[in-house]
Amino acid sequence: TPTLLQPLVATVPLQVFACELATARGNEVDQPRNLAKSVTVE
Repeated sequence: TPTLLQPLVATVPLQVFACELATARGNEVDQPRNLAKSVTVE
């Protein structure tokens, strides 16, 4: 894989890994904590 494309190729497996890790730790991946504080609605 060319060096410039490596971050794009690695993104999906890392996202899946992070989701699986969060689920295994018992964290809610669909409704993260403190999300309302960082999202502003106009």
